[in-house]
Amino acid sequence: MKRRGFLTGGAFAAAAATIARPAIAQSMPEVKWRLTSSFPKSLDTIYGTAETFSRYLSEATDGKFQVQTFAAGEIVPGLQALDAASNGTVECAHTPTYFYTGKEPALALGTGLPWGLNARHQHSWWHFAGGEAIVNEALGKFNTVGVVCGNSGTQMGGWFRKEILTLDDLKGLKFRIGGTGGAVLAKLGVVPQQIAAGDIYPALERGTLDAVEFVGPYDDEKLGFNKVAKYYYYPGFWEGGAMLHLVINKDAWEKLPKLYQNNLKMCAEAANNWMLGKYDAVNAPALRRLVAGGTELRAFPLPVLDASWKAAEEVYAEYSARSPLFKKGYESMIAFRQEQYTWAQIAEFSFDSYQIRQLRR
Repeated sequence: MKRRGFLTGGAFAAAAATIARPAIAQSMPEVKWRLTSSFPKSLDTIYGTAETFSRYLSEATDGKFQVQTFAAGEIVPGLQALDAASNGTVECAHTPTYFYTGKEPALALGTGLPWGLNARHQHSWWHFAGGEAIVNEALGKFNTVGVVCGNSGTQMGGWFRKEILTLDDLKGLKFRIGGTGGAVLAKLGVVPQQIAAGDIYPALERGTLDAVEFVGPYDDEKLGFNKVAKYYYYPGFWEGGAMLHLVINKDAWEKLPKLYQNNLKMCAEAANNWMLGKYDAVNAPALRRLVAGGTELRAFPLPVLDASWKAAEEVYAEYSARSPLFKKGYESMIAFRQEQYTWAQIAEFSFDSYQIRQLRR
């Protein structure tokens, strides 16, 4: 009886898997893709997420599905990653979809909106509240499919050469900021500049820019912004939980066996978790180093935040008039935000707030 139980239990399943594995592996085709990133190799977390995804996928398929990663500029510039995937120059790109809002406003929803969702809520909206279908409808216009592959968490508000004390201090400010955040701040007199990561430091150093934002302390320290700007502002209200995507050429996607499609999705999801966890681990020590080195940490004044909230609503009304798909997605996202904060203020917010007060004593 014990022998029979042994054979029909976990050992039998393991033995069957061992027997089946070579047959499955032999039936798996060799696939080689190229991935272009919107980021330079020096950013080991955001660029590293693409490398991590590629490694996971290779391991999951016994090396049969290989994705070679290329940094921004090696195949196409970082801001042309979607175009490269769309026209088949590469099979996929790792990029935030908000870079391409000028093509279709609804693409802003994939990365997240100013005063939108935090990282957890953005992820939940994508998987459980219709976000995936809405953003992929927008990406479908460009012969692409999107799969979640990274999130930075809430970002910093950026580096400024001068203090921001009033709304007037924003007027005429040449600020490197991309996507919808730039459209919002433009209403407050900012002159937004969308510049790829590798070109930001020289522009700030030369004075072509007055201020820059990128991600957070870890990446900003690597890019050296603290060497040419003194004031570091928070929060980056335009990126409360900036989601990145693996944007895949639709024809290449549809040629994949279902097994590979499923493996790709799971590996992208694992890379998504890797990126958010990595940023949480490295940003706090980096912030301490920056402040110890002379960086002056500042909160945006409340009038700036209030004006930005109002400006964001104006931008969303304009986008909604231009794009029915944006309107649909925006209404979905805002309704979801309302529902989530009803719960979050009872759970995480009260838990975190109490602990922060205790730690400050």
